[in-house]
Amino acid sequence: MAEPEGTLVPERILELSERLSTVAGAKIGEISSINREAKMLAINALITAARAGEAGKAFAIVAEEFKRIASEIDDVAMGMETQVRADLRELSAVGGAILGHLRGQRLADLALNAIEIIDRNLYERTCDVRWWATDSAVVSCVAEPSDQASRFASSRLKVILDAYTVYLDLWICDRAGKVIATGRPDRYPGAKDISVAGASWFQQSMRTRSGDEFVACDIERAPALGNAPVATYATAIREGGQANGKAIGVLGIHFDWKPQAQAVVDGVRMTEEEAARSRVMLLDHKGRVLASSDGKGELEETFRLPGDAVSMGSYALDGATVGYALTPGYETYQGLGWYGCILQREPPKAQAQSTRAA
Repeated sequence: MAEPEGTLVPERILELSERLSTVAGAKIGEISSINREAKMLAINALITAARAGEAGKAFAIVAEEFKRIASEIDDVAMGMETQVRADLRELSAVGGAILGHLRGQRLADLALNAIEIIDRNLYERTCDVRWWATDSAVVSCVAEPSDQASRFASSRLKVILDAYTVYLDLWICDRAGKVIATGRPDRYPGAKDISVAGASWFQQSMRTRSGDEFVACDIERAPALGNAPVATYATAIREGGQANGKAIGVLGIHFDWKPQAQAVVDGVRMTEEEAARSRVMLLDHKGRVLASSDGKGELEETFRLPGDAVSMGSYALDGATVGYALTPGYETYQGLGWYGCILQREPPKAQAQSTRAA
């Protein structure tokens, strides 16, 4: 019989082994019940033959033989039950192992897909920052600082933000680390004039050797942006907007992490039933939860993968399967050691089968 569409073969094995175990137990029980009746008949026949005296001797021989055969049937039935149940337990174990492997592989594949989507998205951010750092309004704002240049650059940044809705704000910083223009001064008035001289993204950007280089940061909350979680990308603003020009300032762009990441973890392709017992996460290189489909623990919880975790794999964890995949990077964006990770609890039926197998 052909398997119903969408049914996994290992799950079918477990289902059949469970059914066979039930049927075998019932049938062996029926054999034992019938055999008990046969034994009673044999005993009654022996009693009747004894009462008949000499005339019942021949009948007694037949009854005794019938009793012996019934005992042998009992032995066969007991042996069959022992062997069948042992084989079915092994079959269930094999099916469970195959199912666990396939489920883990599928979760790892889905985790890889999630982290790849993030990689491609963040790669575009690295392109954006390098491109916008060469904009004449951005360069002039730093090269020839004035209130007018700052206002014009701010209006230019606002135009960019209106078109690229994935950002919270864009900051132009002078060489001393002072933010001299922003794209949303009305929404985030506290951002302008702050100093980011101590921020790693500013310092690293000022040390870049050409306009082809950029700085990518792990997710952090930005106090000047309402404490929202952001992915900051930055690069040096260079003299004349030239790739080999001297670094005269820094452009920092703040990616609005929460809605973009949530769309990725919520968009992993699963059935409603699977999604209800699954948790999709994005983790940084230390296991910090950057995003989670259940909305819990973000930037606070640490979900540690095993110490021997490879670039992609799966493992069992307290009645659940965990699949994970390391960022492969995309184009010139090498990634920051992040992982896609999915924890999926076993369905209730599978948990019951595991308990019975144990």
